[in-house]
Amino acid sequence: MFKQKKKSFTVEEIKRKLENYCVYQDRCHKEVEQKMRDYNLIPEAKEIILLSLMKDNFLNEERFCKNFARGKFRIKNWGKQRIVRELKFRDISTYNIKTALKEINETEYIKTIYQITENKNALISEPNIFKRKKKLIDFLIRKGFENELIYKVVNETVS
Repeated sequence: MFKQKKKSFTVEEIKRKLENYCVYQDRCHKEVEQKMRDYNLIPEAKEIILLSLMKDNFLNEERFCKNFARGKFRIKNWGKQRIVRELKFRDISTYNIKTALKEINETEYIKTIYQITENKNALISEPNIFKRKKKLIDFLIRKGFENELIYKVVNETVS
């Protein structure tokens, strides 16, 4: 019906917009490239802007990974497997994923899985112990914790 006229920007304007986009929150390369696709840039302009963002430290994949891992673990209580899966979805290198996982303190990790298991166990109203354990295990798998750790914690918590 009505065609919206697309506004055109100069390379400098788009660069400023992407700098603000990266300043607001740490971004990975995939997110920035998607944003550039939205602006319909030519490949040469994309390359110039991407290099400029990396040079000026607006775009730093290692910093993004570390912040992502810390934040998802502390705020959403995600396990390492879920964090790895999400980082792989964002096309992050294996080296950066390993670096990000080092940000998670092992004792804090163990303490967190015990805490969320106890909290979830208190919320489950299932009288059958096997069904209760199954629900807890499914919940912890969705959170992204390792299977061996899950079974150990659930068996210690639910009796």
